[in-house]
Amino acid sequence: MRRAWSARSSMMTSAFAVRSAAAGIGVALCAMASVVVPGTAAAQGPDCPAAAVYPVLPGSTPLDSAENLGYDADGNLWVSRVFRNMVQRYDSAGRITAEVAVDAPGAVRAGPDGQLYVVYGDSAAGLLPGAHDSGVVRFDPRADHPVPQRFVSGLGMANGAAFDSAGNLQVADTARGVVRVRADGSIDADWSGHTALPGVNGIVVQGDSVYTTLFASATGRIVRIPIDAPSAQTTVAAVTLGSVGVTALPDDLAAGSDGMLYNATTTGKLVRVDPAGRAGLCTVADLGVPVTAVTAVPGDDRSLLVSSALGGVLRIVLAPR
Repeated sequence: MRRAWSARSSMMTSAFAVRSAAAGIGVALCAMASVVVPGTAAAQGPDCPAAAVYPVLPGSTPLDSAENLGYDADGNLWVSRVFRNMVQRYDSAGRITAEVAVDAPGAVRAGPDGQLYVVYGDSAAGLLPGAHDSGVVRFDPRADHPVPQRFVSGLGMANGAAFDSAGNLQVADTARGVVRVRADGSIDADWSGHTALPGVNGIVVQGDSVYTTLFASATGRIVRIPIDAPSAQTTVAAVTLGSVGVTALPDDLAAGSDGMLYNATTTGKLVRVDPAGRAGLCTVADLGVPVTAVTAVPGDDRSLLVSSALGGVLRIVLAPR
């Protein structure tokens, strides 16, 4: 699944340029990586309780960007290093215990079969005409030297991923929309034909619905897709920069134990969204660096992990509600 370095380098540069330009970031962000003080209250919206922020893994440079993260069934943390074409396994002390070669990896998700599923080809090259392969690989996360096997291929720019209760994998393909992949690796073309949403990015399944972010939408939309009626889509939130009304560039999504959705934004905010619309939307933490993904921490109802464009990982401890 490796391509020649020249082609890969070009895609890496294009993908980073898209994310950097969209977020308006520059060299100054390298200095921001050390701004977060352990345990300090983060910035918040008027109706959102303050969260505490703790460093878990240090950041370094944008070329070490942590594109996504997730846990396997044994509670080991896996982080996608999109520009280094690998996913890394960390133990509870933050030590790297395995590295698996995956081309431009995105979402990392534990499957119902105990395998770890990783999207590949998460590159801006997938938005352009031409030969570009993207899809999902899977491997045994317990192996000393995991070997990825292709699960599905032929996608455009696979980015986010989430399993539903029936074992289907919903893939947020930025180039094509939400793609439903059955447990045998075949694509449910009929279902997926109703979900050709532009610029999808993060995705999560909660109850009977799929929620996905439209990164490229002008108002930062988060859309609900009923699993049993995929054409009956509704917008549950517009993630914008305060009263300005400009998109906050919503990226990855996670579902909290409190029933809320948590959205990592490229503008550096972790945003809480009530999918039912009752509690509205507020900022949980303003991290001062683009955050790329968010995941719940197994066994800890109040904690989330977020990854950053500079390669770091932070723990967000939510205030009691």
